Amino acid sequence: MADTGAGTGATTATKHLTLRCQFCETWNRIDAARAADRPKCGKCGKPMLLDRPVALNEETFARTIEGAEVPVLVDFYADWCGPCKVMAPAVDEIAATYQGRALVAKLDTDRAQQTSSSFNIRGIPTTIVFKGGKEVARQTGAVPKPLLAKMLEGAL
Repeated sequence: MADTGAGTGATTATKHLTLRCQFCETWNRIDAARAADRPKCGKCGKPMLLDRPVALNEETFARTIEGAEVPVLVDFYADWCGPCKVMAPAVDEIAATYQGRALVAKLDTDRAQQTSSSFNIRGIPTTIVFKGGKEVARQTGAVPKPLLAKMLEGAL
């Protein structure tokens, strides 16, 4: 998706996200400020939905985190985890609220054991906020939406 610069102020630098299309697996560079416009994959034309958490895996985690010019909140979870299920609606709401200013993602720790281990995930849910590819905040255990927002606000 090409940047047109339309509607952006001269003082605001364009920030991008690098995400892989969930349908055709093509990597796309997306203007974060235009996330609400439902950007489309450059190859298959299907929408890149950023108003909900983006699913990451072993292959996509590092490139997505390192390619984001906005903060990234990652929910490390497992499908069988009760507290993870309790926290999931708050994570979904944070994704919608911060669309265009931050990226919200989820990583299934059972399916991405190597990545989970590399971040020393010992309990789930664990939420980590990354900025510039580096960890800037971490919280283990289910937390309410206001605490997730506070973690993300600290990185904006």
